[in-house]
Amino acid sequence: MDQLITNLGIGFGVALSINNLLYCLGGVILGTLIGVLPGIGPVATIAMLLPVTFTLPPVSALIMLAGIYYGAQYGGSTSAILVNLPGESSSVVTTLDGYQLARKGRAGPALGMAAIGSFFAGCVATVIIALFAPPLAEVALKFGPAEYFSLMVLGLVAAVVLAHGSLIKAIAMVLLGLLLGLVGTDVNSGVARFNFSISELSDGIGFVSIAMGVFGYAEIISNLENPEKRDVFTDKVGSLLPTSEDLKLCVGPILRGTALGSALGILPGGGALLASFAAYTLEKKINKHGKEFGTGRIEGVAAPEAANNAGAQTSFIPLLTLGIPSNPVMALMIGAMMIQGIAPGPQVMTERPQLFWGMIASMWVGNLMLVVLNLPMIGVWIRLLSVPYRILYPAILLFCGVGVYSISNSPFDVMQTALFGICGYVWVKLECEPAPLILGFILGPLMEENLRRAMLLSRGDPTVFVQRPISAVMLGICVLLLLSIVLPVIRSKREEAFAAED
Repeated sequence: MDQLITNLGIGFGVALSINNLLYCLGGVILGTLIGVLPGIGPVATIAMLLPVTFTLPPVSALIMLAGIYYGAQYGGSTSAILVNLPGESSSVVTTLDGYQLARKGRAGPALGMAAIGSFFAGCVATVIIALFAPPLAEVALKFGPAEYFSLMVLGLVAAVVLAHGSLIKAIAMVLLGLLLGLVGTDVNSGVARFNFSISELSDGIGFVSIAMGVFGYAEIISNLENPEKRDVFTDKVGSLLPTSEDLKLCVGPILRGTALGSALGILPGGGALLASFAAYTLEKKINKHGKEFGTGRIEGVAAPEAANNAGAQTSFIPLLTLGIPSNPVMALMIGAMMIQGIAPGPQVMTERPQLFWGMIASMWVGNLMLVVLNLPMIGVWIRLLSVPYRILYPAILLFCGVGVYSISNSPFDVMQTALFGICGYVWVKLECEPAPLILGFILGPLMEENLRRAMLLSRGDPTVFVQRPISAVMLGICVLLLLSIVLPVIRSKREEAFAAED
């Protein structure tokens, strides 16, 4: 406990510096903004801002990107409640009861309860990170190449199992990501491979180009294709403070949503989206007013909002302790760390304690900023909801192009991003999720490196992966997950769950 207090002291010393406070403030405000505006989302925004982080100090850059991610969870609830449009995918469930409450003239208490639930869940999730991340990192330091390879295989298999929609498409996207990760120079021999004699590809496909193209450009094109009529909720929002009866009804849902979100956030492919749906489903089944959900129950806002914030923050645990991304945003965070020359993994805690604990402490600071800032700014967000897409999106496209070009002053990078934007749009039309592709692209080179190391150390004996206990357990879990897909009962339940999301 003394060590934890010392470490948190280091973290708050970093997080409360004027520079980092400003970056945290900027991150949470921007996160709330893109959460409020439907169709952009934190993945596209972080992808667009990766070039900017190149010029920032590592701690400041990661604090800002983290603020964008959990700030978007707050902002998404605003448009979900006021205009029945989720600004962020994890806020889809909030529309079910939130908008009905707004139509009854209770938009204020709904927004207030969403903020309270989010703040409580965010604080609890940050405590969980502070308590459980160090022991996990100590275990991870004992990992050898075989364990790391098996862990990454587990991450990819879990991402496929939890992917939305067709399993075949999810597997295909993972494999495509792995193939794209092979482009460049062979780590061991130094021989160029799969670059088709294009010198710009000798270092591989740029992570910023693929992330910004697949998430940023593709998202913008698909949203422009389907403009939505948005009638902003203009009635008076009223008092934002929930009544004592509201608070009494929501204590249980917030606690359950926080617990469920904290657990699901750690799972690869889980995060905030899965957490919010699971919390709403659980609450609907066990709450005595469950049959009234969808007609304007405030518990139907509190539970998913607590869950998605808890899930968003605990998804940092695999990133900070194992260097494994649990969702697309965490994959982008790894990209930001690599841009800064930081090797993600358990050694970050020992080699860069200021970065590790500074990020954790900044989450407390960021959550407090979000509550203090968001509620008084509801009027501003309502006005922003009326900005036409035709004005907003060309500006974002221009910003993306300038950002990509600024990294290495290469027109090839801009063309590469545009190409991946077209590919991303095609994948959207084909209902292929880009998230497994990004995870495969990030983990592919690391998997290859650890596979080669393990085979060299074992002198070519492939049984090394099952001889080592930790590696064998993780491969066993992979097999169980794959079997669970094949079993008809589980497959039908999975299809029902995702049908409910749609």
